Amino acid sequence: MAEIKDDKLIIGIADMKMARGTGMLVTYALGSCVGICLYDQKVKIGALIHIMLPLNMETGRTSKMKYADTGISETVKMMEAKGASRSRLTAKIAGGAKMFEISGGTFGNIGQRNIESVRLILKREGIKLLKEETGGTIARTLLFDVSSGMACVRCHGKPDLII
Repeated sequence: MAEIKDDKLIIGIADMKMARGTGMLVTYALGSCVGICLYDQKVKIGALIHIMLPLNMETGRTSKMKYADTGISETVKMMEAKGASRSRLTAKIAGGAKMFEISGGTFGNIGQRNIESVRLILKREGIKLLKEETGGTIARTLLFDVSSGMACVRCHGKPDLII
């Protein structure tokens, strides 16, 4: 598990961090990306993943945390190795905004595709999605308190939202 400085651990884009017992996991700039908080309340192990794309089509699959499918699967395995139980894992998600109008683009609304992929993969992995703050057109910051399992979503010009 990663070291936490000043009780805060920053998760970058296409990244994942995990903590046990205490600590605040934070990821910034969730535009079309989705932040996924995974938590086992019994052993107080939490992880936060910042995914960019719905599916890993990469040859060699080297950037696992960049994608919803491989990022969630790999994180669950890592949490289980630290004592978490898949049957107790719960999830909270934020992000998936439509940040740009792309006319005639082949990718469509990548934020919506990310949200749908995350929901599907969580269901496939047997992880209950408790709450979400997704969609819209504004970027978000996601804070995840491992000691309580509470997540907070911050958006510019809006009050904090507990999910």
